[in-house]
Amino acid sequence: MSVKPEHYDVIRKPLITEKSTMASENNAVVFEVAIDANKPQIKEAVETLFGVKVKAVNTTITKGKTKRFRGRLGTRKDVKKAYVTLEEGNTIDVSTGL
Repeated sequence: MSVKPEHYDVIRKPLITEKSTMASENNAVVFEVAIDANKPQIKEAVETLFGVKVKAVNTTITKGKTKRFRGRLGTRKDVKKAYVTLEEGNTIDVSTGL
């Protein structure tokens, strides 16, 4: 499969949190993805970019928090996360480059 530029638009960045580290023990990786990306697009993008087999994709949308900036109310953007479960024997090392 060839890498399409759209794959880089679908997957924004890996998320490294306490919860994502616990998920990695179950062969899962967490990515921040485009808000309009669907599960088949995410699966195809991960398989092409990292050369692994994907077992399942679960997504969640976190609503942006309301924050004050210089006394005015503002809202952070909504974020879509993808929990990508990999087939046995496949791994993605997201901690490199830190």
